[in-house]
Amino acid sequence: QVQLVESGGGLVQAGGSLRLSCAASGLIFSRYSMGWFRQAPGNEREFVAVISWSGATTSYTNSVKGRFTIRRDNAKNTVYLQMNRLKPEDTAVYYCATGGQLSITTAISGFRTWGKGTLVTVSS
Repeated sequence: QVQLVESGGGLVQAGGSLRLSCAASGLIFSRYSMGWFRQAPGNEREFVAVISWSGATTSYTNSVKGRFTIRRDNAKNTVYLQMNRLKPEDTAVYYCATGGQLSITTAISGFRTWGKGTLVTVSS
């Protein structure tokens, strides 16, 4: 049974930083791309970042480019999202999810297993 557990969320002031972690179990982690999504109150879940199985390829939504960095440690079965220069509009529940094996996608339909999320709140 595949499980994803996010951690690292919290309350931070605008301009601050947080690092989210997502620990995976029940799968051969290094075979899968991994993604981060977020959902703000009243909004649909949206793509944030994705990383290929090897870590060589990444993609970001435009609003976080230059501020967020996704990386992974296949030895630890963990994917990270480093978030810098946070803005109030980054406030959301952040979810990690497993993607495909052969290529990366930014479409939510391309992600199969989801964690329960971690809340990030950015105060102005």
